[in-house]
Amino acid sequence: MRRLRVAVDRCSILANPMEVAVAAYQIVKLQDVDDWLGDYPGEMRGITYAIGAEQVAITHRRMPEHTGSKGSYGHRHKTQEEIVLVLKGRLQFKLGDEIVELGPLEAIRIPPETVRGIWNDEPEDAEIVIVSRRIDDPMGDVENVPEFWPE
Repeated sequence: MRRLRVAVDRCSILANPMEVAVAAYQIVKLQDVDDWLGDYPGEMRGITYAIGAEQVAITHRRMPEHTGSKGSYGHRHKTQEEIVLVLKGRLQFKLGDEIVELGPLEAIRIPPETVRGIWNDEPEDAEIVIVSRRIDDPMGDVENVPEFWPE
């Protein structure tokens, strides 16, 4: 068995393909990342900028009962594809005119042009991770769709 050696002090590719040079890394604790939701129930923390990601966008969201897009607006993106992984709970996803449910450890890929919303109708908190490509102007990529998911 070959051993994988991680060298933290070198930036170049090593001669042995089983060796990996690690230039730098950054660690953040979720509770230290800004919560974008403000007074809205739950949490939505954009890990991307806090960790200094250059290529990947990742967001963690905790959704208490009866929170999300229902009775509100939906949104779509101009360029960003999203993958949503449900970590905990059961959620409804409205995608265009269709509603699908996902439970723990299920993921969904949502193309940019698909109008979407997520809703937690369960009594316990749900948690998701949203992954996409990092872009410089995420808010400029979003188009809100009013009255997308009436109650």
